[in-house]
Formats: sequence, structure tokens, C-alpha cells
Amino acid sequence: MMELKIQLIPTGEIILPPGKNGENFCHNCKVVASDGVRAMMESALTARDRVGVQDFVLLENYTSEAAFIENLRKRFKENLIYTYIGSVLVSVNPYKDLEIYTKNHMERYRGVNFYEVSPHIYAVADNSYRSMRTEGKDQCILISGESGAGKTEASKKILQYYAITCPASEQVQTVKDRLLQSNPVLEAFGNAKTLRNDNSSRFGKYMDIQFDFKGAPVGGHIINYLLEKSRVVHQNHGERNFHIFYQLIEGGEEDLLRRLGLERSPLQYQYLVKGNCPKVSSINDRSDWKVVRKALTVIGFNEDEVEELLNIIASVLHLGNVQYGGEEGSACITSDTQIKYLARLLGVNGSVLTEALTHKKIIAKGEELMSPLNLEQASSARDALSKAVYGRTFTWLVNKINASLAYTDDSHKHYSVIGLLDIYGFEVFQHNSFEQFCINYCNEKLQQLFIELTLKSEQEEYEAEGITWEPVQYFNNKIICDLVEEKFKGIISILDEECLRPGDASDFTFLEKLEDTVGGHPHFVTHKLADGKTRKVMGREEFRLLHYAGEVNYNVNGFLDKNNDLLFRNLKEVMVMSENNILTQCFDREELSDKKRPDTAATQFKASLAKLMEILMSKEPSYVRCIKPNDSKQAGRFDEVLIRHQVKYLGLMENLRVRRAGFAYRRRYEVFLQRYKSLCPDTWPNWQGKLADGVSTLVKHLGYKPEEYKLGRSKIFIRFPKTLFATEDALETRKHSLATKLQAGWKDNVNLSKPLFYSCSSVILRFVKGFIYRHKERCPENEYFLDYVRYSFLMNLRRNLPKNVLDKSWPTPPAALKEASEHLRKLCMQNMVWSYCKKISPEWKHQMEQKMIASELFKDKKDNYPQSVPKLFVSTRLNGEDINPKVLQALGSEKMKYAVPVTKYDRKGYKPRPRQLLLTGSSAIIAEEGKLKQRIDYGALKGISVSSLSDGLFVLHVPSDDNKQKGDVVLQSDHVIETLTKIAICAEKINNININQGSIKFTVGQGKEGIIDFTPGSELLVAKAKNGHLSVTAPRLNSR
Repeated sequence: MMELKIQLIPTGEIILPPGKNGENFCHNCKVVASDGVRAMMESALTARDRVGVQDFVLLENYTSEAAFIENLRKRFKENLIYTYIGSVLVSVNPYKDLEIYTKNHMERYRGVNFYEVSPHIYAVADNSYRSMRTEGKDQCILISGESGAGKTEASKKILQYYAITCPASEQVQTVKDRLLQSNPVLEAFGNAKTLRNDNSSRFGKYMDIQFDFKGAPVGGHIINYLLEKSRVVHQNHGERNFHIFYQLIEGGEEDLLRRLGLERSPLQYQYLVKGNCPKVSSINDRSDWKVVRKALTVIGFNEDEVEELLNIIASVLHLGNVQYGGEEGSACITSDTQIKYLARLLGVNGSVLTEALTHKKIIAKGEELMSPLNLEQASSARDALSKAVYGRTFTWLVNKINASLAYTDDSHKHYSVIGLLDIYGFEVFQHNSFEQFCINYCNEKLQQLFIELTLKSEQEEYEAEGITWEPVQYFNNKIICDLVEEKFKGIISILDEECLRPGDASDFTFLEKLEDTVGGHPHFVTHKLADGKTRKVMGREEFRLLHYAGEVNYNVNGFLDKNNDLLFRNLKEVMVMSENNILTQCFDREELSDKKRPDTAATQFKASLAKLMEILMSKEPSYVRCIKPNDSKQAGRFDEVLIRHQVKYLGLMENLRVRRAGFAYRRRYEVFLQRYKSLCPDTWPNWQGKLADGVSTLVKHLGYKPEEYKLGRSKIFIRFPKTLFATEDALETRKHSLATKLQAGWKDNVNLSKPLFYSCSSVILRFVKGFIYRHKERCPENEYFLDYVRYSFLMNLRRNLPKNVLDKSWPTPPAALKEASEHLRKLCMQNMVWSYCKKISPEWKHQMEQKMIASELFKDKKDNYPQSVPKLFVSTRLNGEDINPKVLQALGSEKMKYAVPVTKYDRKGYKPRPRQLLLTGSSAIIAEEGKLKQRIDYGALKGISVSSLSDGLFVLHVPSDDNKQKGDVVLQSDHVIETLTKIAICAEKINNININQGSIKFTVGQGKEGIIDFTPGSELLVAKAKNGHLSVTAPRLNSR
């Protein structure tokens, strides 16, 4: 009797191994490789007692939390870390490497129906990608879970999947590299070791990945939320500051540390010793430093920017070491060493900084007064500056990454988007403060959205299939969201009111105001309002919120300070005067003149959260819920108490209840019929009629009761898991009977085929012998093999010929056919070129000729040339109605070949003037409104100068002794590559265009000389410099 063997691989996928001769005895399965076949997701149900179900929706006792957790335990024990709740993926952190993230696994999930394969993060990524491509609707993947649950790793896996499986080109590869390399940079500056996680993200992140019409990733954009700035100045015992500080100290070169004034020991810095945890066994700071430095280069940071960024990081450490002394009412700095370093690293005046760190500027009756700070106030001012500098630098860093990821192709402005939300999960600690309040408010909003969208998705599917929708009862947490965010009487409004009101406002007056305003709310309680039992577990300085996920006590100490997030005015004034280019962007001078008080931290977070909800509502969502199996980061350990806590806080039972409110299982007719057709004589081996009729015939034969199922327009809906399990068990029994019949048929076939077997074996022997002699000259032993190899190559070539002249692919030939292959390749290319040229229109030919000239002139010489390549040159940038009739009249019979708006810079003072540049057959004309201001005959044009940067300035050089001319002409065009190519062609001056680096000299008139200086920078600026030169700063777009 032949056995039906089933093998379970690490993803939870069911593999049916092939027989000895490579035969497979399953006709309902989809082949994935020569080593076996991939059965559909339902196949795992046969092993459900051992490995659980792959979809919680199929749990019989779906309302039982114990059954839910037991299913998780079974799967976790078998290294099956992924399970579905419908389309929601639940992921349990294994705390060890699993071989389920290889390229082969990516290919297994690529382009495959969501339920055809076992649960995996790749299935979610691929499903979102295919939905975006086929439905044309933007997608988003929401990843949530508490610290250490694996959120950051999940987002990395999704990014890696897109980087490997999506179409690529050289430009796309650059974007892929930058998307991937943004991770180590953001982790270095935004992640830290906490008690629960050695690489905890201390900020929320939403990333848009932008795809072009081909499905290739071409850009990205990141939004960050609520960086935990307080970590810069304080860490709990057993925790660390942000990774970048330790990476710099451990990995920085000796010369770099010497320049920054740093020692190679974290213990020397006050901001790094508070957690008493400078080193972590799972983190290699020195190695991570190298990764971050390389990543900064890939993203596009130049050396100056890296230097200034590290100056800021070092300055934060020096700020932490600023020590105060003096009398009680008047603090002074006891050592000048740190101030000297800070002055140099921040690019500020040391004495001004010293005063700002020890005094506060007060404006009374229009007069400015300097009030000395006491020791506590001075320390707070120092810490506030450290937090502000680091927090704003982090925002600048995100903006810099966004600039490098920006999709800049104007020719294809439309792109599709997949968003990734990696945000903190619900947090409940022994001590919960302002940060946990904001984080849990965020999770309330996300839960509200999650339930709304899940219900909406379910309802839409039912309506699309013509199934009656039955309203679902669920807990609507809008009541809690309103308690926090409602205008005028929500907790955030009350907190802002206390922060802004005059008088002695404090954290305790805020608590009292809460009791007076929302004390009667059913989801709010304080020590004063609680019953005797509750008071025993609540402090007098705490209030409790009854969240959707459970009760959380918040300690009000520090709420007002953290919400105000204020920086003294004189400290802002010092930062505004900084010579560090990053800080000048972080601290805007307008802040000093703006009389409006900045929004509080909670209000800013509330506004950013509202925008996030708008973004998510506009997209088709997918969900990944991450769970941490234990607090000790041990592989294989399943802490049931901790997991029950997370199942509750992630709202998984509520989600399952909503998903199971109607039907537990639904599949398309063709999938259901293909799998179970062998169970009914009328549908086996093939059903010839309509699919719906086939499914109806099948389920009636199986004895389904009317209340157990419904038939939709394209799917069958099964209400109870036990119905599906019974069907699957029947199929398992049927497989064995089919296998017995196949085995009997096979034996009969073998007895009849022995002569054929001996014939086949002689052919195989000849083939093997030929392979052994393959490197010899042609002889009787190898001629059969060589002929076969040649034939195979030619047939393969026939199937895989290049599709067009840009397709450089060509099958690798065997050694004996290398020369012939090369001849064939040349002939193929000649034929494709001839066919291509034959189809080219005169207009396209003219376009190509212009592009070729532009390439000869500017390729690898002018920084913005690559951006011009995909954009077609136009015949003119100005139509007849754009040019003054008087100018056209003055041109007379001269035919205008090209016209473009330009900016002309005066020879005196370099004032910009709008002009029009007109090219005729004999001259270049500069026009202003109705006047021809200057005509330059092509014969008199000595040459054209342009810089190597991305600016659009160029100079037309004319003879200095030509009385008709007033000197060389300095112009600027928004289409400089196109404009100069047109001039070069019209004037026949292709060899007279000079591309300069650094500066261009030109004649002003009467023997005088002018100079234009070009320098790379962050944005385009054109102005007259103090030395009298015209100064042009242009952004560097491409490294050459």
C-alpha cells in the first residue's frame, strides 16, 4: 500500500513529497518546486490537532480566549509564528532566526492568492502590492504591538520583499537602496535599549512607498510621530539613551573623537550613565556605526552634512556634562571646558551661551530684563536645550531622507502608494506618564479605525456577493476618544488650558480640573472619586482611564512640563545665531518675532494623529498584529499571562468576534470546487457546467444543511468551522482511496512498459557517456550529447530572443557554440535596429538627433543632465500669443526656430530681469515686451559658458571690440539643457560650449571683467556677493 506522506515546513506550509520516480499523487495541488508540491491552505487542517488552525476564524470556540491562546501556543511550538484572523496577520516574535525569509520563500508568495499559501508577512506584502496594481487603489499596512514584539523587523521584511520582487532599473535600484538604508539611520537616531526590547523604536513612523505605472518603487516619504525626547536627558535603570551616542563613542575614529572632544567611554557622560547600562550583549555598537556611516552616504549626505550632524550629537553629550554651582538663587557654570567645546561644535558665541544657560530673558513693559536662574531652573534649561536640539535635528534628519527619496520625474506625476505604519502599541507600565497617555490615545484612535474598516470590509463583501448583512454588536470606543480629544471639555483641552492660564498652575491643579470637568465620565476615575477598593491601588497623583484594552493609571507628575515643551527665548536666540547649517534650519529666526504661542505637544500630536487617520482612511488597509511571547527574549518560551495581556490590548478577540459574526469561511467557487470535487461522483473528475451549479451539487451530496452555508455570486460562505473540518477529513480519506487506485494502475503500467524501459535506459547511458566526453573533439562517444546541447541552446534562444534594442539579455551558449552565438547576436541586433529605424517618424528622428547632441555636450559634465533625459525637447517654449506683436513685426520675414522665457542679469548690480530668448536662422535675439533689446549674430558668438552644477545660468560671449554689443550676456533658463542644445544646433557652435567648475569670467563692457562663482548647496540661490561677484548656489542632484 502506498502511503500519502505529508511534510510540514517552517512556514506551516504542507508539502506532499514526490515518489521515487518523481511522480506526484495529488491533482488538486499547485507545483512549487521539484522537491514537492504546495497544497492549499486548507491542507493544514488535517494536522490541526497538532499545529492548530492557520486562521483563528476556523476556531470552533471562537469566543474563548483560552482556545485562542492555545492555538497560538500550538503553532509557536512548531515554529509557526504567523496566523490569520481573516485577512489580519498575527505575528509572534520567535526570538531566533527562522529560515523562512529567503528569496525562494519570496518567490513562493509572489503573485499567489492570499489563501493559497500558509500565513506569512510576505503574503500580506504581496496581497497589498497586487491589490494596488490590479485595483489601482492606494494601500497601507498597519503594524502594531508593544515594544519587543517585532514591529520594526516586520516593516523591514516588507521593505526587503518589495526591494527583491519588484521590477528594477538603475534609478529604481538607487531608490530601493535608499529605502532600505533609511532604516539603520532612523534606528540609530530614534531607537534605544529599553527594559523590554534592545532595539525599541522610540518614535512612531509612517512611510509611503511610491510605485510607478510599471510597479517599480520610485520614491518614498516618511512622517515621524512623538519622538521620546525625554530619553535624551533621562533613562530608567537598565535602559540606554539613543543608539547613535554609543555608536559614535565606540565606533568613531580616534581623529573624529579628538575633534569632537569625546572620550571612548560612555561612563564619562551624564546623559549616558543614568540607566547604568552602557553595553548590551546583543548590540555591537562599533559594527552598527560602520553600517550607519555607509547608510548616510547611500542616502546622499555629503561630508559637510555628516560633520555638522555629528557635531550636534557630540554637543548634546557635552551639554549633559555642564555642571552648575553658585548660590541657591543664582546658578553659575563651574567649568569652561564644556562651553568651549559647545561653542565650537554648535558654532555659537561661548559667553552668550553661558549667559543663556544661567539666565532667563523677561520682557516687562517693553523692556528686556535678564533674571538669574537657580540651580534647579538652570539644570532644567540645559536639559530643555538638549531635548530641543536633538528633537529638531531628528526632524531635520527625516526631512533630509525624504528629500533623497522624493519622486522627481515630472513626466509621470501619477504614482501609486503603499503605506507602512510602524507605531507603538498599547503601553501599560508600573509608572505611566504623558508619553503613555499619548501612545494609548493613539491606539484608541487606531482601534476605532480598525473596527470601522473591518466592519466596512465585511459588509462590502457580503453586499457584493448578495448575502444578507446582519448588524454586529461591538464595543464602540468613540466614547473614550471623545473623553481625550473633545474640544473644550476633553482631557487634552483641559491640559492645554492649565498650561496656558496665568497664575500658579501645576500638575495637581490639572488633576483637580479633570475631577471637576470629567469626574462623572464612566471611563474616568481618580483616587478622590474612587471607591475604597480602588483607592488602595491608586496614588493621589493619578487618574485612571478605562481604555478598550483595559484600565491604565496615569501619574500627572510632569504632564504640564512635557506638554508645554518650552525653550527659554534667549536659548532660542543663541541657536538662531548658530553657524551650524543644520541648526539654522532647525531654529527658524521667525520663531523669535512670532508673538503666537506655539501649540502644545498634546495638541500637535492630536493634529498629526487626525492627519494620519485621514491618510489611512484614504487607503485600503492590511493589518499585522505583533505579539511578544516573553519578557526575557528567550526562544521557545511561551508566557501565557503576558500573551493574554497582549491579546486583550491588541483587541484581537474583538476583531475575531466581528469577523466571525457571520460566516467563518468563504472561498471562490473555482477554488472550492477544484479542491473538493473528488468527494462527489457528479463533480469528479471534472465539472462541465456553471461553477455555482457544481458547488451546489457538491455541497448537497456532502449533506450540508441550509443553515450551514450560503451561495453568493462568486463565493461559497460556510458558517461553522466544523462543517469545513468534516469536509477536509472526508477529502483526506478520499485521497487514500485514490492513491490505492493509482498504485494499482501504476503496477499494471510498469508490467506493460518493460521493453520501453530498456530502450530508455540505453538512451540515458549514451547521454551520460557523452557528458563525460563533452570536452573532447567530436567523436562517436559524445556526438549525441553535443547535438542535444546545441539543439537545446538553439531552442532556448528561439524562446528567449531579445524583445527590443534595449534588451541586452542573451542565453549563455555552450563552449562549442560561442562563436556562432556571437554571430547570431550581432545579426539579431542588426535586424532589430533596422526594424526600429524603419518605424521612426521624421519628428522622432529629429528628437533623437537633438538628444544625441545634448548627450555629447552634457553627459557626465552637467549635474542636471540626467533629469533632462526622459523629458522630450519641444519645438518652442513660447507660442505666438506669448510674444509681443511688435517683436514679431520687427523680426519681419525671419523664421523663428525656438523661443524660451529667460532671466537676464544686469551687468551692473546683477538685477534679474524677465526676458525672452528668440532663435532665428541667423541670430539669437533677446526681447523685452515690445522691444528687441539685443541681437547676437551667430557668426559673432564666440562661445557659451555654463557651470557643471544644476543651475540654469549660462553666458553668451561676444567680441569685446564689437560696438553693437554691450558685453557678454548672462541668462538663466528653467530648461537650460534644451535651450543650450537648440543654440548649439542653430548657431553651429557644438564645439564652443564650455562647462566650467568653480567660476565663469565674462566681459562686462569697455574692457571690464565680471565673475560668477558657483558653489554646491541645499537650494538654488542667485545673489550679488560682498566681493562684487555674482554668487550662485545650486543643489547637487547627481554625484559624478
